[in-house]
Formats: sequence, C-alpha cells, structure tokens
Amino acid sequence: MRLLSHTIGIFTNPDKEWQAIRSDKHSFVQVFLSHVPILALIPVVSAYIGVTQVGFAVGDNVQKLTPGSALSLAIITYFSLLFGVYIFGEFINWMAKSFKVEGDEETRHYEGTALAVFVTTPIFLVGFIGLYPNLWLNAAVTLIATAYSVYLIYEGIPILMNIDKERAFVYASSVITVGLVLLVTVRIGTVILWSMGIGPVYQNE
Repeated sequence: MRLLSHTIGIFTNPDKEWQAIRSDKHSFVQVFLSHVPILALIPVVSAYIGVTQVGFAVGDNVQKLTPGSALSLAIITYFSLLFGVYIFGEFINWMAKSFKVEGDEETRHYEGTALAVFVTTPIFLVGFIGLYPNLWLNAAVTLIATAYSVYLIYEGIPILMNIDKERAFVYASSVITVGLVLLVTVRIGTVILWSMGIGPVYQNE
C-alpha cells in the first residue's frame, strides 16, 4: 500500500488522491493495517515524550508524569485509537447500504475503512504537537486538523463511494455525526478509566 503517496496526496490534491484510493481495490484489512497502526504512533509517542520530558502547566506549576504512568496511558490511548478508527469504518460501511452505495460487500467494506483511515490522517499527523503539551496550542492545532478532516469527508464520499452530490452530502453529515459520537464515547471511557485508578501519576508525588 502506498502509505506515503496517499498521505501526502490527501493534502496536496485530495480529489485525485480519492480517485487513486478508490482504484486501489485492496481489502479493508490491508488499508487499515498498512496505515493506522503506524499513524497512531505519532500522537501517542509524541504525547509520551511531552508529558514525561517537557511537562505541562497545572495552575502555576509545570508538571510531568512518571514514565510508568505515561506508558500505561499511552498504551490505552494507542489501542483506543486503533479501535476507534476501526469502528468508525464499520459504521461508514453499515451506512453505505442505507445510501445505496453500489458494489459488493467487500468493495464497500474497503471504501468505508479507507474513508475512516484517510479522514483521520490529518488528526494523527498533527499529533506531533504533543511534544509540547500546551493545552491551548494542542487544542487549536487539533481543531484545524479536525476541520480539514470534515472537508475531506465531504470531498471524499462522492468520489470514493461514487454517488451523487445530494446523497453524498447527507451521507457525509451522518458520518460526521457518528465521528462526534465516537469521540464523546472515547472521552467518557477515559473518565471511567481514570475513576478506576488508571490515571496520571505526577513525578513530584
């Protein structure tokens, strides 16, 4: 799978790249495993380094997490990202039937997973900002990446799924709604894990 070319192309010429992605005709497993496990490492490793070596502001103090605590959170986050993208793709594939996307089940499954993989790519790539864990800076950069991901959804669905723009707009809006629900679910899951004692431990404790 042309990881680098697709990753660059989705930024430089998204329309052409969506066509190339549609033409690949790989399985959903191939497109998932050749991208997500690698890309998900970017925010996880960056955040680990940031919270253990650089530190972040808590009130008037700069705090760092212990390596053990940060590692536990990094592992949980990594597998949560993998699971989140996988489920996102499954929802997109499931909705394809409702919007009468043509093609057999294997093709639709690939297209749904490919959409989930490449629209989350910008968010993964800006994960480098985690090396400097400033709340407002990270939030601003992530918001910009999310906005571009939304653009990719609206731009990619009519090309990747080969449907008219009216159906594609409603389909894309539904996909974004599902993405937001998944994001909220992950946040809630994080809070639950923290309440169970799997939370941050600071180096000065």
